[in-house]
Amino acid sequence: MFTSLVHELIFDHDRPFVSCHASHLALLPNGDVLAAWFGGSREGADDVAIWCSRRQGESWSSPFQLADEEGLPHWNPVFHMKDNGELILFYKVGRLLKDWYTLFKVSQDQGRTWSEPVELVAGDRGGRGPVRNKLIVLADGTWLAPGSTEDGIWQAFVDRSEDQGGHWTKSGGIRIPDIDYSSIQAVTDSDIPVSEQSFAGRGVIQPALWESEPGKVHMLLRSTEGFIYRSDSADGGRTWCDAYPTSLPNNNSGIDLVKLDNGMLVLVCNPVGVNWGPRTPLVFMVSKDNGRSWSCEFILEDEEGEFSYPAMIAQGNHLYLTYTWKRESIAFRKISVSL
Repeated sequence: MFTSLVHELIFDHDRPFVSCHASHLALLPNGDVLAAWFGGSREGADDVAIWCSRRQGESWSSPFQLADEEGLPHWNPVFHMKDNGELILFYKVGRLLKDWYTLFKVSQDQGRTWSEPVELVAGDRGGRGPVRNKLIVLADGTWLAPGSTEDGIWQAFVDRSEDQGGHWTKSGGIRIPDIDYSSIQAVTDSDIPVSEQSFAGRGVIQPALWESEPGKVHMLLRSTEGFIYRSDSADGGRTWCDAYPTSLPNNNSGIDLVKLDNGMLVLVCNPVGVNWGPRTPLVFMVSKDNGRSWSCEFILEDEEGEFSYPAMIAQGNHLYLTYTWKRESIAFRKISVSL
């Protein structure tokens, strides 16, 4: 079903940063690929910026910076290509996770030049818009951005825009009903290193979205509970049911998902059912019944080390994805799918 066509690292040890993580990608109309990630001395350090590389033909450019505000960590770039060819870059800025704010830039020339950054929702703290995974466009044209917050209590939500990103409306928080959220102490101590703040949390974050039929939308969620969780909406993402567990193991690490033209779902994840467990292997799981059942169909990585935080885009019968490769590089894959 899956055939690997390209398997390469975007850069090697000759890089202008020590550590890199949380990549995203965009397929451009001229056939180029853009990949972005955050990189610096370590995750959460003040020198962490948003970096990028362009794939032309079969080679990647040297990494270059897309965004940097001196003295503040940067996080989780997410691309979105509009129908008119505009490319949007969303990303988070902030030292404390609860103080994240979302900025965005726009490119009119396929990522070669960019506008100045603007706050997505003026005055917001906590992070609006897409937190890590791509937004989706519903059948009626509405944009849905998968969001979440991490302030001790982990809660997912969805941001809706009916005017292509001009204005955003936030859904209610998506919770796990078995968790007593009142007993979870929020992270308020600014002395806690940013790289350790997430360990204080419990719940679900970083949704991956799909629309099964017009107005019916679903998400899979990273969780602290040993399994991927799910929530569903029957009104275009305005309201969501409580999160409930699937059969899919989760190590409390990022996931991503695409819906192919034939309706098949392809999920990329680390199928490890231990909270903060190993981030290997990295595999494709497939569902042909709208996520009710899954089978493991393809292993992307199974060595020791970290292979995590995948980002994936489908174009016809091809999958394009990037992911963290041992925090030393970003891997790029092109996979053919036999439909």
